[in-house]
Amino acid sequence: MSDILTGIMVFVILIGVSSPIIVVGVIYYLKKRLEHKQIMTAIEKGTPLSEIIPPKPRPAGPAWIRYVSTGIALIIIGVGFTLFDPMNTRYFGMSLFVILCGIGAAMLIRGLLHRKYYLKNELSANNNSTDKKKSA
Repeated sequence: MSDILTGIMVFVILIGVSSPIIVVGVIYYLKKRLEHKQIMTAIEKGTPLSEIIPPKPRPAGPAWIRYVSTGIALIIIGVGFTLFDPMNTRYFGMSLFVILCGIGAAMLIRGLLHRKYYLKNELSANNNSTDKKKSA
């Protein structure tokens, strides 16, 4: 009898934990369905979609800054898991260190490569704009 009661308690806990996720998923689905209906109605009426769907804002600043800062943060968190292992198991901290530092190093390298490309494009854009000003 206690096994059945334990199973029911576990089931109730799982339902309680998963219900907010289900509610968010249903709301997201209904929102997307409404957007789709609006787009289809606009197409039927001949209304331009630019009036219904606003353009997505571009993130401010260059992307390489986000990559570098994320990479450094992940490396620091990985080192923290190694030094202050919260689970008091050496292997858990080391495995998290390897995973987080690997991802952090990849993000850091990606950011540095993007920075190099960004600076090169920025210099060429500045040179082109000064040439246009001189000829005008």
